[in-house]
Amino acid sequence: MGLFAYLKSKFSGKKESPKAAETTEKYQKGLAKSRAAFWDRLEELTKRYDMVNADYFDELEQILIEADVGVEWTMNLLQKLMEKVKAEGITDPKKVNEELVDLMFVDYVESGDSIVNDISFTPGKTTVLLMEGVNGVGKTTTIAKLAHRYQQQGKTVLLAAADTFRAGAVEQLKIWADRLHCPIVTGPANSDPASVCFDAARYAKEHAIDLLIVDTAGRLQNKKNLMDELSKMQRVLGREIEGAPQEVFLVIDATTGQNGISQAKAFQDILKLTGIVVTKMDGTSKGGIILAIRSELGVPVRFIGLGEKMDDLQEFDLDEYLHALLMGGEKQNA
Repeated sequence: MGLFAYLKSKFSGKKESPKAAETTEKYQKGLAKSRAAFWDRLEELTKRYDMVNADYFDELEQILIEADVGVEWTMNLLQKLMEKVKAEGITDPKKVNEELVDLMFVDYVESGDSIVNDISFTPGKTTVLLMEGVNGVGKTTTIAKLAHRYQQQGKTVLLAAADTFRAGAVEQLKIWADRLHCPIVTGPANSDPASVCFDAARYAKEHAIDLLIVDTAGRLQNKKNLMDELSKMQRVLGREIEGAPQEVFLVIDATTGQNGISQAKAFQDILKLTGIVVTKMDGTSKGGIILAIRSELGVPVRFIGLGEKMDDLQEFDLDEYLHALLMGGEKQNA
């Protein structure tokens, strides 16, 4: 079964729970700009060609690059597509587009490790999540949204304000902790971030905390200092809590496009990332960044920001993403 047939079969005419319907609506609204920049343009392209030719593929290349899937990824994918089109004698532009999308998302599934989304918990043991990301990507807000998410699931959450050198970082996290009625561990201004991690780990063990979320520095200007700082934090956490940190998330602002990929590669040199959180997806037309992240980094997108509300940070769902990017509101009209 091709991707389009699969998505139509899954989403058309089925009865959903209110929560599932709400999730689908969030994805559709959050990816509206990306859908207009990608799939709507592909459909417009098919109307101008009766049969595919070299010019068609040139325009297709431009659409993909502007969707921010990356130049190298675009060239590799188009090479596979042209080989398949030639081998099977496909000339219908609509069929070519469907083959393109199949190849795109097979690539997502096959790139990197198995797709994992939600955080796993071990009863009686604290799970530690390190949050990384350069200034301005929405890291602090994302920490708050993740804390809220797991509080709603009945988990106890502790925040650790280990971004001690950035002006205002600790205060911002304190504000969110107060709003969420969530405990927080802080240290003096410009104190050693590893000491904050030590105190937070001790607190987490003493109070049987389910999830400890650690806010870390996002400076890339001096990678050596950041690497030393994060490595020390990781060692301290690992000594206090076996296996910590179990998760290392990097927050990427979708509106920055390929610059976000460069940031991810820099952080990946410092610590092994277990997941990506993509924020501000609703504010960009560059929805292809998710495909580029997976292809170039081999790291799964774990959560996706589809709006500003607390519950607009959604667990990444590949089917919902594909349906919203390719079909949009077809479900309502099915």
